[in-house]
Amino acid sequence: MSKSRAFHIVREGAQGAEAVDIGPLHGTVVAIGNFDGVHRGHRAVIGAALQRAKELGRPAAALTFAPHPRLFLRPQDALFQLSSDRDRLRLLAATGLDGAIVMTFDAQLAATSREDFIERILVGRFGIGGAAIGFDFHFGHKRAGSPAYLAEQGARLGFAVDIVPPLEDEGRPVSSGAVRMALSQGKVVEAAELLGAPWFVSAEVIHGAKRGRELGFPTANLKLDPSCGLKHGIYAVRAGIAGKRHDGVANFGVRPMFDGGAPLLEVFLFDFDGDLYGQTIDVAFIGWIRHEQKFDSVETLKRQIAADSAQARAVLKRAGKAFPVLGVI
Repeated sequence: MSKSRAFHIVREGAQGAEAVDIGPLHGTVVAIGNFDGVHRGHRAVIGAALQRAKELGRPAAALTFAPHPRLFLRPQDALFQLSSDRDRLRLLAATGLDGAIVMTFDAQLAATSREDFIERILVGRFGIGGAAIGFDFHFGHKRAGSPAYLAEQGARLGFAVDIVPPLEDEGRPVSSGAVRMALSQGKVVEAAELLGAPWFVSAEVIHGAKRGRELGFPTANLKLDPSCGLKHGIYAVRAGIAGKRHDGVANFGVRPMFDGGAPLLEVFLFDFDGDLYGQTIDVAFIGWIRHEQKFDSVETLKRQIAADSAQARAVLKRAGKAFPVLGVI
């Protein structure tokens, strides 16, 4: 995406009284969905919206929701979100869309009928010129609105609806659930194939116990969301720091050699010297190295970290210099 391209973000409530002026996104063709991770299936929906918008001479935008509807409807169930709200918008901005409309998913929106969602919100408030949705997208109170119903109402109300069929990758469904499953097993290469780019996290570097420094392998420590379902272990990683990329090796887990505390991501960057405390950095997972484990001695651990670093360098060399995270880092 061109750095000069404007990406408009509009945050909306469910009720008309809370509506805000969506400005340049009025009359847009909307790609509707949660877009957690912005994987290849999501980008097929976005691609359909972009194509329709081009044909109609209108802007194209994502219409998405925050929090994720599952978090609101089933708060008791932990949900491993593939991307934070901030990173989801960064990924959407990199697809070529003109903007994103982020609707607050709350009791009011959950209770909105399928008819009102279309007539009062999509048409009345946004004046959409078209919509693109996945084959399994449902909307409105109790998910009563189906893709077929939206297409039927679109024909009646004068806007086109593109329904995108399921996408598979070598027999695997491309879905957020499939990506979560791959990451829970440490299969970051498989996750990248489904996403179309390496999976990454973005977090602030915090102070740790400084053990890495004492071992000769200083780490940048990042506390990820407690719901993160990534398998504990050692990974070859690439980090984005102030617009530059750095290779490294990372441990995600509970540090059984020491405190066995809350999960932490510890990143050792090769050939890097600088103070990162307080900075927000991106870390992408390129390859799996091994399981997290406890060693007999600190010296054994140091030798293993050196071996892990060498293996990570080899993995990253095979991966090449390219880092296709849709232009995010």
